[in-house]
Parts: sequence; C-alpha cells; structure tokens
Amino acid sequence: MSQKISSDSRSVVTGVQKMTPSEAFVETMVSQGVDTMFGIMGSAFMDAMDIFAPAGIRLIPVVHEQGAAHMADGYARVSGRHGVVIGQNGPGISNCVTAIAAAYWSHSPVVIVTPETGSMGIGLGGFQEANQLPMFQEFVKYQGHVNNPKRMAEITARCFDRAMSDMGPTQLNIPRDYFYGELTTEIPRPIRVERGAGGEESLNAAVELLATAKFPVILSGGGVVLGNAVEECKALAERLGAPVVNGYLRNDSFPASHPLWCGPLGYQGSKAAMKLVAKADVVVALGSRMGPFGTLPQHGLDYWPRNARIIQVEADHTNLGLVKKIDVGICGDARAAAKALVARLAGKTLVCDASKAERAAQITAEKAEWEKELNAWTHEKDTFSLDMIEENGREKPFSGGQYLHPRQVLRELEKAMPPRAMVSTDIGNINSVANSYLRFEEPRSFFAPMSFGNCGYALPTIIGAKVGAMDRPAISYAGDGAWGMSMGEIMTCVRHNIPVTAVVFHNRQWGAEKKNQVDFYNRRFVAGELDNQSFAGIAKAMGSEAIVVDQLENVGKALKQAVDLQMNQGKTCVVEIMCTRELGDPFRRDALSKPVRLLEKYKDYV
Repeated sequence: MSQKISSDSRSVVTGVQKMTPSEAFVETMVSQGVDTMFGIMGSAFMDAMDIFAPAGIRLIPVVHEQGAAHMADGYARVSGRHGVVIGQNGPGISNCVTAIAAAYWSHSPVVIVTPETGSMGIGLGGFQEANQLPMFQEFVKYQGHVNNPKRMAEITARCFDRAMSDMGPTQLNIPRDYFYGELTTEIPRPIRVERGAGGEESLNAAVELLATAKFPVILSGGGVVLGNAVEECKALAERLGAPVVNGYLRNDSFPASHPLWCGPLGYQGSKAAMKLVAKADVVVALGSRMGPFGTLPQHGLDYWPRNARIIQVEADHTNLGLVKKIDVGICGDARAAAKALVARLAGKTLVCDASKAERAAQITAEKAEWEKELNAWTHEKDTFSLDMIEENGREKPFSGGQYLHPRQVLRELEKAMPPRAMVSTDIGNINSVANSYLRFEEPRSFFAPMSFGNCGYALPTIIGAKVGAMDRPAISYAGDGAWGMSMGEIMTCVRHNIPVTAVVFHNRQWGAEKKNQVDFYNRRFVAGELDNQSFAGIAKAMGSEAIVVDQLENVGKALKQAVDLQMNQGKTCVVEIMCTRELGDPFRRDALSKPVRLLEKYKDYV
C-alpha cells in the first residue's frame, strides 16, 4: 500500500509504485525539493517537461543555455539548494559547459540534466548526437548515466545527493528514449551528509598553535559562506582578536562593518588586508584552499607571510596543503570546526591576549589608510588615443556628457548600494577593480566566476540569484565586452518578471587583455577595441528600462533609481555608465614576457 506525504509543501510519492520513467524522474526531483529549473525546451525531454507544472516545478526558459546554467549557479549559491539546468541533447547541452565549469569552481550544487541521443542511435552520427559525458568530466563531481529506464529514480537521486555531499555540479545523462515506457519503482529519499568539526588530534594541534600565536590572522573563505559559518568565524576572530581577511572573491564571508574585517586578498584586493596578513605568525585558513590567484602579489606587495604557521580547515581533504604548505590540516566543516576551536580556547590564556588592543589599533589604522587611498585613487590616465586627450590627461567629453573614471564610479556605486544587496561581477578590468569596493554584511551576497574567469557570467547569474531571493536587490556588474555575450538574457527578465539591475561599464575596449599590450607590446593594439552601440537603447528595445550616466554626481542616483524600479515596480533596468579607458593593474602575467623577434620582417615589433 502506498501513501503520499507532505514535503516542501508538495506531495511526494512513496512506496513501490508503477509509473513511467518520466514520472520517476520528475517525482525524484520533487523529493529533492526541486521547484525551479532553467533551460530551453527540447524534444529530448518533452515527455518529462509535460508534467513539470503539475509536479510543482517551474521551468524558466532562457535565451541561451549558457545563461541557463549560470542562472542555476546563482540560484544555488544564494539559496543553498540545488540549481537545475536542462536542455536539448547535443548543441543545447554543449552550450552549458562553460557555465558548469564556473559552478565547479564556486562549489555550487548544480545538477545538469543532459538528455542524450536515443540508445539505439548512439554511435551512428545522427542528428544532434554528441558524446556528452567526456565534455563535462573535468567540471563535475559525479556523472550519472541512466543505462536502463528502470534505474531512472535511483540514478537521478544519486546525482542530486552527490551535488550536495560533494559540494559541486553533477551530471545526469539520460538517453532520450528512456523517458518512455513503464516500470515499477520506489522514489528514494534524499541523503544528506552531516559533517563534523574534524579530528581530535588536528583540532588540538590547532589550539596549541593558536595558544602561542602573537599575531593570528583568519582567512575567511568560501567554506564559511557555504557552511553558514559567519557567526562562528566572528566568534573565533573575537576570541583571538584576529584580523579577518576575505578569500579572493569571497567578500561576503565576513561582515564589512565588523571592526576586525580587513577586506579581500588577491587580485585587486585590499592593501589593508595584505599588510595585516603579512604580519601573521599563524594564519587560520577557514574554509579556504588558498588558491594561487587569491594569494598572489598585488599592488606591489608580496604579502603572503613566508614564515607563518598555517592551520587549514577544509571539508574536502584533497585541498589540504594543496596550494600552500600547512602545519595543521583539519578535514571538517568550517562552522563545526570554528565552533570546536572556540570551545577549546575557552578559559585558556593565549599569548595574543596581551596584544589585542595593539592589533585593534593596527587594524583601524591600516583600514583608514586604505580608505583614504581609495578615495583619492584616480592616478591612472587613458593615453591610448592621444587625439582624444585633453591637457589634464582626461579623455575629451563626448557629445552630451563626460567619460567617468572607473574608480570614482565604483566608489559612488558602493556608497549607493542598498541594504541586503546581492551583486554579481563579470570578469574584466573594471569588474576586477570592483573587488576593492564591494562590501557586504551577510553571506550569499557576492557572486563571481571564481578561478574559471569566464565572460558573460554576471547577468544570468544574478537572474538566478534573484529567482532564489526575490526579496533582495539583485545587481550585476559587467564591462561592455562581457555584456555583449550575455545581454540577451534581459529578455528573460522581461518575459518572466524577474526584475534585476544591470550596471554596464561602457569603456569601448577589452581592457584586461589590453593592459598586456600596453606593458609588453609597445601599445600595438590588436582586436581590443570595441565600437559599441547604445546599450541603453538596446535594453529599451528588449523591454527593459535604461539609464545613461555621464556625470559623476548621477552615478549613485541612477543606481538608487534602478533598484527602486526593481524592488517597487518589478522592472528590470540597465544602467549604462560611460567610462574612460584607464586600466588597473595587469590581469595576469603567467604566460607573458617581453617579445623576442628573430625574423627580419618582424624586427620592429618588439
């Protein structure tokens, strides 16, 4: 005898029952709490799609499948639940690879459902046929292939379970003919892994190190966000009187208003954070792998402390000691580990207790100095088009307005940022510089493509985040190059009433790579210039509101107006900010050196 139980405000089929594979697939998603999916409809999964709505699952159609996978990533990152993406076999699925790679590096529990060529046609080179498992194998934690329709519920459930337990994307591959037929099966209950604080020996070893530390520093990483460990991180920091630096692009891992907060490390990060971590004799890397791009020299500072003892807390044991040599490795949940460390430190007299006030003064001074520098930082000059430069080194005004310095723009946006804002940033020059200006008070607020660094990320990701948190302001940052790859998803916002605010930095160039042509190739600019149309005009043509900003005093006003449209009128708005071409620090140098030319015909190109 079967029955139905209430779960996630929907009924979930229980007990052994006769059903179709499509029903088994859909009911398993219902049991996992899925109520939202992103993708483009396709014949490959139409039988299942036909019953999404009565099962309480909303399929949000998008403009491009890469956008759908980014939306699933944003949804997962803000909600802590599965983000689900689906598309037509072959080209629809292959369009998702880049976005799944970004989800992999952000540890998002995204499940990509990849309907496949029918089982009897595999290997024949039929229409839209592709070998879909190898193309994702580098970027997923687990691949489930339904090799028999009778295993539909089993393998579907495993993919959803593993996305949570392995903290990353999984792939569910289903031959399209396996949605049909009849079977007798039972819908599996979700399995969730409960993580502990780590081993007793490693926790005790960490306490011994901390007891003798004179200048402890906490590096608060993505694991603090994913593990809901901000309060425990605060408790540990306050017990130690330790400065807290954010991991690279993890600016939401510690509240910016807290006196111990110092800002992010890594590319375009905080000088205050860098100078303070340089003083550390013990670093607690809480939920951080200390990735190469997040600990590299920056602003002329080679700040990573060479002689500091490192305590690393990581839920994934394979990341322990992977990038930096460590002294203590704790394989555990960031929240549980921080709580355990605080408990073990209670009642102990620590060496660092005597210098808490001194450290607090240093933190305050370094932060004040950095804020002062940020306020005055407009020294970069655009010297790329000399005929467009005035005597003061600024770019000549265009018809109707001024080009604005990117750092001044970012500062004004920071001042006008609404409470509880969620912000996504794309890759690129101005977006990277934004790392110094984006501050948050709560976790699950900041979304970036992490180590994969792909363009076209910000807009679709913030759309997904908005779906997951409709009560919060959702704002994306993109340069004009990345914007061109993703702006079509504005139509998704308009069509499906998902209001967001999109800030576009219009500086008419691929700025990040162009900096290398400045520094290494004697300003020989190849393929870096972008002759763009009016992004505001294009946005209006897609049904969005739009604002063009060409005066510095209007930057904050425009953001507030756009957020008001989003939150109070349910409207999407594109804020196009006309920026000068100033470039920040070089983006990356790992494959560059001064050119050497051996052929006579190229002798002048050095």
